[in-house]
Amino acid sequence: MSLLSRLTLMVLVFDALALAAVEVLYLPLWVGAAPCPITILLAMVSTPWLVRSAAELGGPPMVAAVPLVVWALALGVLGVGGPGGDVLLPADWRSALLLGGGMLPAAVLLGRTLARS
Repeated sequence: MSLLSRLTLMVLVFDALALAAVEVLYLPLWVGAAPCPITILLAMVSTPWLVRSAAELGGPPMVAAVPLVVWALALGVLGVGGPGGDVLLPADWRSALLLGGGMLPAAVLLGRTLARS
């Protein structure tokens, strides 16, 4: 991998961390009396984009998995361990949809990427 590709991968890893933080913090958003977990849609769009962008960098095919792994680890650390020991992920359907909505589309795209190589 070239230096530019490595720098781009570092930016993608930072993006994965930042997106995980935003998605965890805004998951319990309510509009009036109804929950409005808009970050699930953000995760469904952003994690496959991160995987596709990492796959286009070249190098070993497993480089495409790096942003997804970082996103999942950040989601776990921030959601369960939280700042000061707080649990930020609610124990309901929104957490499951965030995890599934972020992981499933990205994992399918990652599988397609690895099958091509």
